[in-house]
Amino acid sequence: LLDLEAPPLPCTCKICGKDGVYRCPDCMHQPLLCTDCCCSMHATHPFHRVQQWTRDFFEDSALHMTSLQLHFGHDGAPCPSTSANVQATLSRHSQPAGLDEEEWEDIDYIPLHLRLPVGSKYLTVIDVTGVHFVLSQPCQCMNAESYHKQLLCAKLYASTFEKPSMVFTFLVLDDFLRDNVECGTSGMNYYSKLCWVTSSMFPHLVPELLQVAQQWHLLKLLKWSGYQGNLNGSMKGDLALFCVACPQPGINLSPKANLDDWRYTRTVVMDGNFKAEHMCEWRPDNQVWLMDGCGFMVTNLIITRGAHSLTVQQKSACNNHKVISQASVSHGKLNSTGVGATACAWHGCFYLHSVVDFQKGERQLNMDYSLCNALSYSTNGIQNVICFYDVNCTYMKNLQRQVDNTKVLEIALSLRIMAGIGMWHVHGHKKECYARYSPLFIRGSGWVNSEIIETLWSTLNIVSTSTCGMTLPHCQELLDFQMNDSNFMKMIHLSTFGMEAFERLNEAVPSSQQENWWRQEEAALKDHVHDPSVMDIFEIQLTKAPTVHGVELHLLQTSTTSGMHHGAASWLTHGLVIEEVEIMLAIGQKAIGPNPSDLK
Repeated sequence: LLDLEAPPLPCTCKICGKDGVYRCPDCMHQPLLCTDCCCSMHATHPFHRVQQWTRDFFEDSALHMTSLQLHFGHDGAPCPSTSANVQATLSRHSQPAGLDEEEWEDIDYIPLHLRLPVGSKYLTVIDVTGVHFVLSQPCQCMNAESYHKQLLCAKLYASTFEKPSMVFTFLVLDDFLRDNVECGTSGMNYYSKLCWVTSSMFPHLVPELLQVAQQWHLLKLLKWSGYQGNLNGSMKGDLALFCVACPQPGINLSPKANLDDWRYTRTVVMDGNFKAEHMCEWRPDNQVWLMDGCGFMVTNLIITRGAHSLTVQQKSACNNHKVISQASVSHGKLNSTGVGATACAWHGCFYLHSVVDFQKGERQLNMDYSLCNALSYSTNGIQNVICFYDVNCTYMKNLQRQVDNTKVLEIALSLRIMAGIGMWHVHGHKKECYARYSPLFIRGSGWVNSEIIETLWSTLNIVSTSTCGMTLPHCQELLDFQMNDSNFMKMIHLSTFGMEAFERLNEAVPSSQQENWWRQEEAALKDHVHDPSVMDIFEIQLTKAPTVHGVELHLLQTSTTSGMHHGAASWLTHGLVIEEVEIMLAIGQKAIGPNPSDLK
């Protein structure tokens, strides 16, 4: 490690043999180069960080100090319309600004490679290797594209489209998205890391990073969705991915499929998350929505209007669940107390345009909007729906009335919705709810615990801390991108599961018992939608064991016919006789002593 800090011997350029001045730690074997060779060698790697030999040590430097320039519009070649005098002027004035002796005492020391170039056009470039000041020369031809489009062709994204002076490489934007999705890194923390990569003394904090990241989120979603124009003609949820395994007529189902079959049942799960809070904003009217309603979050205007249209206060006939008792609790400093969503209960994919904000608690009207949007996506012809929710024993009683009383909600009349409660939550309800709403007794639900949405919240909560103080559009768009990545990861990890365990269990049950269970199941499932109490047949039928007092009473009442002792009095008498014999035996043993004679 110490040898790597010293220059090679002889200290000459690796290419031309002249005196070596610069070395590049980002290049393989960090070759020692002269100024001209360093400039020409890094024409295609303009964002490497170089070091300059000072005769004592290697000092951090920058490629713009070698007169390296970026040319746009001609695949990196200089523009023929730009005169040679202009290019010479750029190279001659590319040295960093110096400091007067009078200014020396007033400011802190700034390294040479961090000073802005003077007398030349330059760009501030943000890359994974840090912050760079790079000399630039746009194309000056008559038919040249605008400057920001020339930058895009070079994979540089400008922070502003008019007179751009700061750009971000596509590489750093993609790297930030990966860090944000996988590690939950906020924009400020990520840029702080870039500052340390550039220099531990780098003092600046660039506010454009979050703004550019917000635009980059949208551009990536537009590219993945195949959009070439704008979003004016887009539909709800057009920029999001949905589960490829859930039954969708016209997409993954044959037109001849019998959609009334239980195999084509749409299974959904609903839940709320109170970790994804959002603070009230100083200027809520000064906002720019880039993709309002085109992802998983619902359109802001619709849900805001609908939130004030219904005020039905529910009372639970089951246990005192907080979801119901605290549904109308408000928090003054929060614009949103959390989010509610509907997801696929089998594969854990969020439904498009079905994630809602909570203005207060987990009110039914918000969850109604989420469920209605989920049931309207690719369900043409689907007739059976299984809906799991923590408080379905109370929620489903008012669902149809809530939908009928508002103009923004609608559920197709052909859908038969069967209510269920997840395995983890159903044991917190009354005893009757287990057989009525447990997924174990609902045909078509399969072996599913219906709590998969809880695992989705755990990954979404990582970024919730950074979205709390964002503007509402940026917060929703970041959550959209996170949920879209979650759905994508679910899609690529889908796999098939064997039925070996079920077959072994099925073979161990007699055929007569299977037929009896089948008839009882058919009768219960037939009336389950209209009367959940018929599911009580699935309750475990056990005969209670007799108590101790019951056994004693039975023994006293039973008469003896074979000479054996059955009554309590007979047992007591026989026990006293045995005890008397034991006492007499102990007295005799004491009388004969330890060494008795043969006579005794």
